[in-house]
Amino acid sequence: MARGDAMTRYARQQCLPEVGAAGQAAIRAARVLVIGAGGLGAPVLQYLVGAGVGRVTLVDADVVSMTNLHRQTLFQEADVGRAKALVAAEKLRALNAECELEAHVVHLDPANAAGFVAGSTLVLDCADSFAVSYVLSDACRAAGVPLISASVLGFGGYVGGFCGSAPSLRAVFPDLPDRAATCATAGVMGPVVGMIGAAQAQMALGCLIGQSPSPLGQLISFDMLGFRTGGFRFDTAPDPAPDLAFIAASQISSDDFVIELRGAEEAVKPVTDTARRLSVPEVADLRPQPAAGQRTVLACRSGLRAWQAATHMRAYWDGDIALAAMGGEAD
Repeated sequence: MARGDAMTRYARQQCLPEVGAAGQAAIRAARVLVIGAGGLGAPVLQYLVGAGVGRVTLVDADVVSMTNLHRQTLFQEADVGRAKALVAAEKLRALNAECELEAHVVHLDPANAAGFVAGSTLVLDCADSFAVSYVLSDACRAAGVPLISASVLGFGGYVGGFCGSAPSLRAVFPDLPDRAATCATAGVMGPVVGMIGAAQAQMALGCLIGQSPSPLGQLISFDMLGFRTGGFRFDTAPDPAPDLAFIAASQISSDDFVIELRGAEEAVKPVTDTARRLSVPEVADLRPQPAAGQRTVLACRSGLRAWQAATHMRAYWDGDIALAAMGGEAD
């Protein structure tokens, strides 16, 4: 693209004194990692690519389904069954040929997270998954890379700026909830997803241009059932060291004491041949005892039951515990 065309494309944002030539240059130089190409990812990706981000790496292992279409605005009926990351990359290249796009049809997990985060200017968590959010936060904290993370359900949700110069996600959300619904079980309004995704994109761009006050250390909440917004800063929140960390299935060792929390209806075969199949209440009541020095691995679908079981184990055993999320949103 000719220089004059580029200046015309970005003229409406570059004329803002908060952006200017320096801000646009920072946007152009940015290498942004986006995890998730669904409802949050759709506005995030379109606004970042439209704004002129130089390189976007997109990670999503899912395929387009008909139930996605009311809120995942990058996709059309003809895309059903195709990999979201590949379809999104096609649409985004048509939006801005200047942006370098790299699509990966894989799950983000603890085994590959550090590699994806490395070299990134900024990371956006659009996956709306417990395990992914904590894995990304830990990886970004270790690498000193800012993370803009969002979550949405029903008529509400939040977006926040973590890591980099701010505390990590664990400083604001040290524990997972006792129970959780998903978009599949509880529903979600499409415009609410778009609104929060747009706010996530704006926080990302604000981070790139050095906006003040910084998006890092800020959380914004949305309640569109009552048409209310809120938020708070958490710049000085204590940042705990990760106590319960997620690992990938490939990182489970034959020396580990493994508890499979998924029932046979979810996983016919446990995560390992030696895994004990127990429910969360059974972990609390039976009090399984690993050998001295042996790591315990708790496996479930999304990480929620593993977190709950680990909380019970902490009451009677102080050895190493790792969590394995085997895929899926609901627990």
